[in-house]
Amino acid sequence: MNRKDQAHASKIYMILAALFITSLVVSNLIFQKFFYWNPWGLFRFEISVGILPYPITFLITDIISEIYGKKKANQVVVTGIFASLFSILIIFVAAKTSAIDSSPVSDVVFQNVFGLSPLAVLASMLAYLMAQLIDIRVFHFFKRATHGKHLWLRNNFSTFSSQFVDTFAVILLLCVFEVLPWTLFGNLLLSGFLFKVLIAAIDTPFFYLFVCYFRKRFHLKVGEEIKELHF
Repeated sequence: MNRKDQAHASKIYMILAALFITSLVVSNLIFQKFFYWNPWGLFRFEISVGILPYPITFLITDIISEIYGKKKANQVVVTGIFASLFSILIIFVAAKTSAIDSSPVSDVVFQNVFGLSPLAVLASMLAYLMAQLIDIRVFHFFKRATHGKHLWLRNNFSTFSSQFVDTFAVILLLCVFEVLPWTLFGNLLLSGFLFKVLIAAIDTPFFYLFVCYFRKRFHLKVGEEIKELHF
């Protein structure tokens, strides 16, 4: 691969990393709003809005794992953890300041919206770390086992297993920290996991589309990865 292609591949990697980090941090900030979704009257999902950008992170790590390799995927995961920790620090400092009388957002409103975020981010990070490590490991297991073929298999099975761990762990920790009542545990676990499974199935065509683009653009063989990046 020439330097021009390396530079282009590096730019795409940076864009994917930025989308990943943004999705992760935002999902931790907006989690306290819950809604329901009942597609075609088949099942009533009761889920947090924080779950909406979260599946994007797993699609992105699968794309990076497939094209850039396990090492680059792990780097993005670690970067996301640091970004989440930094967001906790910012929220903590902001919460310690006192709002003036004319402030559009009072201390009470700010506390209600963001006050639980540090606990949520901590719980989410612990669950997220376990889930992403599982996702990347399972993804590369199937990649080796299938010799780089059957993209749908590793994309879905890695996401299914990791998303169950993530959903179970984060809801468990939120209940332990008393952010959520235990009465919601079972329903939120089922709704959250089924929603993520549905999204994982839906994003499979997009995964194929991105992988096909990368293979064609950078002349990659099946299972081949971009090893060198030029920043």
